[in-house]
Amino acid sequence: MPLTLILAECGLELIPKKIRDHATVKKQLLAKNYQSQLLDNAIHHSAMKSLNNHKKRGRPDILHACLLNALGSPMNKSGHLVLFIHTIKNKIFEVNPDIKITRNYNRFKGLMAKLLIEGSISVDDVNLISSIKVTLPHLIESIKDREVITFSSKGTLLNDYKSLFPKPLSKNYVAIIGGFQKNTFLKDILILSEKTISISNYSLDAWIVVSKIINYYEFIHQIQ
Repeated sequence: MPLTLILAECGLELIPKKIRDHATVKKQLLAKNYQSQLLDNAIHHSAMKSLNNHKKRGRPDILHACLLNALGSPMNKSGHLVLFIHTIKNKIFEVNPDIKITRNYNRFKGLMAKLLIEGSISVDDVNLISSIKVTLPHLIESIKDREVITFSSKGTLLNDYKSLFPKPLSKNYVAIIGGFQKNTFLKDILILSEKTISISNYSLDAWIVVSKIINYYEFIHQIQ
């Protein structure tokens, strides 16, 4: 059984209308340039201070690092990973395991802006990232015989990683990892799982958590 990985509350969105007239935004914004349409804290930090929940927003770089780690893993290459992106605006996208995510961050931003504007990314009629018109609870409910685990520094500390995905697999495991920098999961996210687990005594970057969870699964199930 594959592991379903959900990158939740990712700081991925187009620049809100509320701040499009701000000087730092207008300076960079180009109508025909996809990447300039994407909210990015590194560029729009001063303008973002007026946005609600701004500490969670404008971090496409976190998603970029998470996707590179997940899609480049032996687990994904062997067909044992199902990957979804959930944004802070409650948009959900399914990621084709065969997609080759560009290493160049600016090109990645352009790709993500195009995804948000057009709803999908496809090449030769093959969907590489596609919009899923369901809510996150409905997506999780559609997975049969599931066990949902949320990973958070505020969760119960994991003592033995082998207990996470025990052999033989009798359930479809769903791992929820936050795609944001600061703050915590919304309560609406936390109630979706049976348990919330921490894998370290330290607060870890999202892409490190992604890598470690995938590595645990690979080691336990001998995926090389």
